[in-house]
Amino acid sequence: MSTQPDTSLESFSNPHPGRDFVIRMRMPEFTCLCPKTGQPDFGTLYLEYIPDQRCVELKSLKLYIWSFRDQGAFHEAVTNRILDDLVAATAPRFMRLTGDFGVRGGIFTHVVVEHRAPGWSPQPAVTLPPGEWIKQ
Repeated sequence: MSTQPDTSLESFSNPHPGRDFVIRMRMPEFTCLCPKTGQPDFGTLYLEYIPDQRCVELKSLKLYIWSFRDQGAFHEAVTNRILDDLVAATAPRFMRLTGDFGVRGGIFTHVVVEHRAPGWSPQPAVTLPPGEWIKQ
């Protein structure tokens, strides 16, 4: 078991590449350093994606996210960099990464970045009425 951060991202074959489905992940322990003060920044990353042929492997994602702990990074830059690295590793149909960063100087920062594969468009949303089995 690795006890060190790692900047590489691994992927595995999508078990259902013929179907659009959403994978959602929440990473509540993201840390990096403020590039101006060197003080720690804390945030939660939210990843949502529709894979094509590859899915991101969770252990490598954990070690990758950990690799930012001692790096100075502006919130906007680090969120875009992480999305770029994830897109390079998985080539998804769609990917959205949201960085929800803790307060710094009385200001919370919320950064949302997206990727859409060329030619891909989402299926229309389906709204179903609540079924009898759903207790309200």
